[in-house]
Amino acid sequence: MLHEHALNIYTDGSMFSSPRIGGIGIIFVVINDCGDAQIIKQFERPGYKQSTNQEMELEACIVALEEALNDAELAGYSSIEIFTDSRYVSEGYKQAMFVWCKTQWTSRETCRPILHVQQWKHLLRLLKRASQDHRRVNIQWVKGHKQNPYNKAADKAAKRSARNPLNKPLSVVSVRRKKSSKETEIGSVKMQGQRLTIRVITAQFLRSPHQLWKYKYEVLSPESEFRGNVDEIFSEIYLRDGHEYEVTLNQNTDNPRIVELIRDLREDCGPDS
Repeated sequence: MLHEHALNIYTDGSMFSSPRIGGIGIIFVVINDCGDAQIIKQFERPGYKQSTNQEMELEACIVALEEALNDAELAGYSSIEIFTDSRYVSEGYKQAMFVWCKTQWTSRETCRPILHVQQWKHLLRLLKRASQDHRRVNIQWVKGHKQNPYNKAADKAAKRSARNPLNKPLSVVSVRRKKSSKETEIGSVKMQGQRLTIRVITAQFLRSPHQLWKYKYEVLSPESEFRGNVDEIFSEIYLRDGHEYEVTLNQNTDNPRIVELIRDLREDCGPDS
């Protein structure tokens, strides 16, 4: 997979739960004058609190490109090949370049908000800067950690980074433990314009351009066919994690929304509930 006359960068993101922490690992590899692969730099930094796997995979790519553009010792390479085992990153960066930036960071097919917009914008700025410096950047997918020593080394570096989470979260998410035994399944609650009783598990505010809240929730309504399902939904309405609500949903499962807050059940039960 290594490219001659190019700066080859292997990136990886890692995440641990309980507590939720993540890290990034980056390995810089070149083909030397003897035709052999050589690691010329291994970049590590402390990990991040309250991270997600997608955030870490994307952040690893951002930091790798930033380092390649800022380090004078790496400036001699006009071609930069970034390898990631995240299809989210390898497929998403071209969507970010050519589609999402023109659709106000929403999916063209579903109008669902694109997540991690600030990170995608950061990556686009770096790609533009590389182009202005006449340096070609390609981001491509590679399979798994065990397929080559460099990706495996990046994976180990990412895990070390995650075990030292000194950096602040890239996004702030308030979290409560779910009560349902089911795993989160996107689209498992069909949007039928119905009323549901839900319990909010996580709450995250999506900044500009969305200005929306993103919630993970579990269905409590005993009469609902979706009872116990855990899904994600968006809303302009602020709901607190750990609270139970009666709400009205929209009718678009591809772009699920809470359109009306009927009542906060915890407030109805009084302060001692």
